[in-house]
Amino acid sequence: MTTERPGTTPTLPISYLFVPGNRPERFAKAVAAAPDAIILDLEDAVHPDSKAAARAAIWAWQESSPNVSCQRYIRLNSVGSEFFRQDLKWLEDMRYPQRCSGIFLPKAQYGEGLSEVVERLLAWRPGLKVVAIIETARGLHEVESIAGIAGLSRLAFGSLDFSLDINCSQVPEAFLFARNRIVLASRTAGLPAPVDGVTPAISDLAAVKHEAHYARSLGFGAKLCIHPGQLRTVQQAFLPDAHQLAWADRVMQAVASGSHAVQVDGEMVDLPLIEHAQRLLDVASLYGEPAKADAC
Repeated sequence: MTTERPGTTPTLPISYLFVPGNRPERFAKAVAAAPDAIILDLEDAVHPDSKAAARAAIWAWQESSPNVSCQRYIRLNSVGSEFFRQDLKWLEDMRYPQRCSGIFLPKAQYGEGLSEVVERLLAWRPGLKVVAIIETARGLHEVESIAGIAGLSRLAFGSLDFSLDINCSQVPEAFLFARNRIVLASRTAGLPAPVDGVTPAISDLAAVKHEAHYARSLGFGAKLCIHPGQLRTVQQAFLPDAHQLAWADRVMQAVASGSHAVQVDGEMVDLPLIEHAQRLLDVASLYGEPAKADAC
């Protein structure tokens, strides 16, 4: 699946694949794995001694790769850090800013300071997609004001850093309040459904599938990935499968006469379910093929 099509507006990514910025040999391979977006990482995946080399590698790849089959994001270092100040100067000196689809801002915590950063980034590249990652207790406490920042495009949940910050276990129960609040803040601010955090189990696709479906059930619309092998499973989890689309078709056929209360498969369907059926069909039309119901 790709989300950049010639002559069209890119659709919203479902799968975002992290690539360490200091591993340029992986950039093209990451694109070839067909994520909706790659995230060239300058933060956690890059040792402090390698930050400058990572910037140089990303710059060189941006210069030499005018066209790729997915959206390109860069994750900068934490706002307020010396590395972040270096990142901003590096960005503003970069040629071809249009080759950068968006920026991920990690450890977003204070709405007021973040607003100035978003404004500066948009001045560098109008139309830039800026994603704020909520991954601390302070960030969650401020999430409504962060979501309301003018120009912000989406929220993401950094579950691993969040668990470290509040010293909790990495289990669904510990993250439920944070996930719910991020979804609600996104909705009230008029943002797209947020992006869920990574699944550390690289080769356990059953775990990836379970966590992706769980996030989707809470209202998330995408997921961060750390390995190409996770991509297809994540994409399938967030798209309607063939069974759901068949149900949606039956619903829309049943209401074609104009009724908002009909029976489908022996169950009553009224307006909220009709709108849900139409949404499933719209998503499938936007992203292409339906997910396979039995995929891992």
